[in-house]
Amino acid sequence: MTYRLLGRTGVHVSPLTLGAMNFGANGNPDHADSTRIIHAALDAGINVIDTADVYSQGESEVIVGKALADGRRDDVVLATKFHGAIGDEVNHRGNSRRWIHKAVEASLRRLGTDHIDLYQVHRPEPETDLDETLAALSDLVHQGKIRYFGTSTFEPHEIVEAQWTAERRGRERPVTEQPPYSILARGAERAVLPLAEKYGLGVLPWSPLAGGWLSGRYRKGQQDPAPSPRLRRQPGRHDPELSANKLKRAAVEALTELADESGLSLIHLSLAFVLRHPAVSSAIIGPRTLDHLASQLDAVKVTLTDDVLDRIDEIVPPGVTINPADAGYQPPSLLNPAYRRS
Repeated sequence: MTYRLLGRTGVHVSPLTLGAMNFGANGNPDHADSTRIIHAALDAGINVIDTADVYSQGESEVIVGKALADGRRDDVVLATKFHGAIGDEVNHRGNSRRWIHKAVEASLRRLGTDHIDLYQVHRPEPETDLDETLAALSDLVHQGKIRYFGTSTFEPHEIVEAQWTAERRGRERPVTEQPPYSILARGAERAVLPLAEKYGLGVLPWSPLAGGWLSGRYRKGQQDPAPSPRLRRQPGRHDPELSANKLKRAAVEALTELADESGLSLIHLSLAFVLRHPAVSSAIIGPRTLDHLASQLDAVKVTLTDDVLDRIDEIVPPGVTINPADAGYQPPSLLNPAYRRS
């Protein structure tokens, strides 16, 4: 495994991060099997694990904590996130100081550790003063409960605002961004990835296989596999009858042909594409089984030629996200018509 720097932190990370979203009730409910997957990833050289308090409502963090209780904790860059709703209480969510201090204590307990290496704001929250969030996270750094903090799926202007606010207000600054990025969702190339390079941020893209669309499930002329379990949870991203997803399907078929011509699996082609971008530190994979993990590990050995990259650009142009639902976040200015009408 050849390790990379996580932005300007000086921390070395594996090019693949083990995402733990699929561990727990919403993915693989077998704790022992999930632990085997975690150990296999660590044995293969992966040294970053990414989870979140909202994944299976804390169960993912519990599984990760148990898997690291065998003495491996110190060798792992452990990342988790806050923001999503935990339970039904109205204030058990969001980016406020009040919730951040409650959320971090709960995550520390579930993970069975005294510190989190990378604590991430899972989504923006425009109604909360960004300085309040940065101040609370800076306090946690000073208290030793977290080592660094970052953001996930922030808009470009919010990434800049966070850097500016930290400098002007004397706060610790976010050191990473976690954007959606895959061949089918290239919107991050427009501004997020260039900004990350400008400000020296580490980048940990999520969904590099586009939620399973780039896993090799779909091939031209073959019967479709059984519907993905994600269809129920995220119909906008996975309903095959939606026009945007029909466009994704056509792109996937063309990419599958390109992978075959290149002597690669579609998984390796897709992961190698993400890892080729100079801003990317480590791509987050989310295996639900040991077979899923095994099919992805060797992508770090693949280097795509410029000819192949040019063909990818012809299939999905740079900066294009075919289905807006794959962007992972839509700001209130787009979702609420009241923001656009005087």
